Amino acid sequence: MQPFPHRYVVRAKASEESPIVLDSPGLDVLISAPPREFEGPGTMWSPETLLVGAVCDCFILTFRAISRAAKLQWTQLTCQGTGTVARDSEGITRFTAIDLKVQLEVTNSAEWEKATQLLEKTKKSCLVSNSLRLTPSLHMDVSVKQAA
Repeated sequence: MQPFPHRYVVRAKASEESPIVLDSPGLDVLISAPPREFEGPGTMWSPETLLVGAVCDCFILTFRAISRAAKLQWTQLTCQGTGTVARDSEGITRFTAIDLKVQLEVTNSAEWEKATQLLEKTKKSCLVSNSLRLTPSLHMDVSVKQAA
């Protein structure tokens, strides 16, 4: 890992009615628009779906690093995030909850408890989640992949 601080540059560009074009050096262009709930087309990534996606992506990348350090063998991890936007008690519209449903396949039934502990550690260690005003909830399903 490179020393801190890290900097990430993204440029967003749009006209009055166009979708937003997001670009960052070395990355593919991403097109964004408001979600259906905010009068958008609902057919493109939106800031809301990108935020929930960032939490899920970070969760998996964090778990990958933690499980590698702990020498946990696993075959697949799926993280489904559901973000809730509402008005908070101060009347501010914001994310009020993010629920993560993760499904992890391990290769050995003896590793089930270790896998569960590492998922909990991942929840506490995810950089994107730690940067939010809320703490995502975590619902786990750890299974053992049967040998073919």
